[in-house]
Amino acid sequence: MDLIVGADGWASFGSGRCRCSLGPAGLSAAKREGDGATPIGAWPCRRLYYRPDRLAAPPTGLETVALTPQVGWCDAPGDPRYNRPVQLPYPASAESLWREDHVYDLIVPLGYNDAPVRPGLGSAIFLHLAWPAYPPTQGCVALALEDLLGFLALADPRSRVIIG
Repeated sequence: MDLIVGADGWASFGSGRCRCSLGPAGLSAAKREGDGATPIGAWPCRRLYYRPDRLAAPPTGLETVALTPQVGWCDAPGDPRYNRPVQLPYPASAESLWREDHVYDLIVPLGYNDAPVRPGLGSAIFLHLAWPAYPPTQGCVALALEDLLGFLALADPRSRVIIG
């Protein structure tokens, strides 16, 4: 099952349609690190990370990995682990996936700039939870909890997030 994401802030999967948040710079076919754009394309859903202290692993056909406070994501273009998960503390710039807010309680890393990784073309493009008022992300796609759970229930290793 694919999630189809439009520039208008709406997404669809199966027979449903839902709101979503995108980057403040809109959609881009020329994504760069830190530009605030959400990359156009069809990106595979790599796996599901979840916060086990906040919710149980939801039903999904994706590989499921429980987060710990030590899991981070490298966003340093010059580092060999750029756009990859890392253990914190990490010597280069890395975002913690264990956040105080709830937007990373469920995270699906998308297969953007990961096969192969090209330095500076963007990192940490995720499908994750949206804030209630749907403010912009840093370039990710964000859905409400019930919508993300609905998509995950239908997702499998062939699933993609199609942006554009």
